[in-house]
Amino acid sequence: MPGHPDVAWPGKKVALFVNGCFWHRCPHCNLSLPKSNVEYWVVKFARNVERDEQSRAALEALGWKVHVVWECQLKKKAIDATMAELLPVLAEELDKELVSGALTDPA
Repeated sequence: MPGHPDVAWPGKKVALFVNGCFWHRCPHCNLSLPKSNVEYWVVKFARNVERDEQSRAALEALGWKVHVVWECQLKKKAIDATMAELLPVLAEELDKELVSGALTDPA
């Protein structure tokens, strides 16, 4: 499967990536580059971002719904908002009910 998602529901064609902010260059964090060997890091990060986009596009071309959660979105101050946004979408895509913040099979 393109990109090797962290979590996948093949029967529903839903994929979830949990990306580290440093390696995947989080759009929410204003991360600086390492101070040494800057040319290497610029190329490395650009390849990572390009590969992530290619993986996402390949999955979407195959009819998958793709979600990306960033490391910073799982920190204490942000996780409640992240889950409040993500879980209802996943519940709908997976034909599950959202009960007390957990996905369950409909009765």
